[in-house]
This record gives sequence, C-alpha cells and structure tokens, in this order.
Amino acid sequence: MVELDIQIPTTFDPFAEAEEFGRTGTKDYVHIRIQQRNGRKSLTTVEGLKQELSSDKILKSLKEEFCCNGNVVHDKELGKIIQLQGDQRKKVAHFLVNAGIVKKEQIKIHGF
Repeated sequence: MVELDIQIPTTFDPFAEAEEFGRTGTKDYVHIRIQQRNGRKSLTTVEGLKQELSSDKILKSLKEEFCCNGNVVHDKELGKIIQLQGDQRKKVAHFLVNAGIVKKEQIKIHGF
C-alpha cells in the first residue's frame, strides 16, 4: 500500500479576521436599499450612518432636496434607519457624497 502525503483542507472563515478587531465589514458601509410596497409604491432606506451624525437634520435636508416625505426608524440592532418615499437610491448616494457625510467607496446600493 502506498501512503500519500495529503493535507486535508481546514474550514476557512472569511470573517474570522474581522471579528478579531471587533467588527465585520458591513459596519463601515452605508447601505441604501429599496423596498417594494403595494403596486408601484416603493420605499428607500438608508442605514449604517454613524451614530454621532444627526439623522433628523439629514432627513430634513433629504426631504427638502427631493420633495418627498420620510421618517427615522429606531432599530435595536441596526440603529437609526432613514426611510424616504419613492426610489431615491442614486439621489441619496449623490447627496451623501456631495455633503461630505460619507465617501463614495463606503456606499452600497441594493435593489433591482
């Protein structure tokens, strides 16, 4: 019988290094999503903004800029989430970058 010198691969956890530092990769990003309501109606959500930023002031500026309604929802796990009426994903991303709130590399746009 011939013995082969083969190493069995171990499991690889891509988030193991991030957990050592106390965070995963998603905390550094601002996620902009669209949620379909009924019919053609949709809702844009912005989550992942830093806690020290005033969500109410950002919401007020977004509402004035895009002429839409919105509110801030407080979630235990995700923190403050800004909701806007309509599909405002690209406009919100452009606004956040131009206002200097986040960098373009920190924004993730989700949805169809």
